Amino acid sequence: MPAGSSSKRERQYEHIKKSAQDRGESTGRAEEIAARTVNKERARSGESRTASRSSTEDMSSSKRGGQRSGNRAGSQGPTRDQLYNEAKQRGIEGRSHMNKGELQRALNAKKG
Repeated sequence: MPAGSSSKRERQYEHIKKSAQDRGESTGRAEEIAARTVNKERARSGESRTASRSSTEDMSSSKRGGQRSGNRAGSQGPTRDQLYNEAKQRGIEGRSHMNKGELQRALNAKKG
């Protein structure tokens, strides 16, 4: 951490570093991720002398991390194979040539 960093940024750095290591990153890579993230946050909040345009205008790293977390597959609904099996059970013709979106539309049309 740069000289003069606040204790908040020190804690943030350690938390990010530990989190990266828990995900399997090497110590060096975890330190790099943590330093870059904390430096960007410092620049965004005006705590650093200089800041690149991408540091101040880009999406904040905390917001980006929030978008990456969680179960991403859950928001995308069932898989194509799951939709195909449901279409097979309902006897939808041409299902083997359909992609995921087409299967979803066919199943929704069959419901109504």
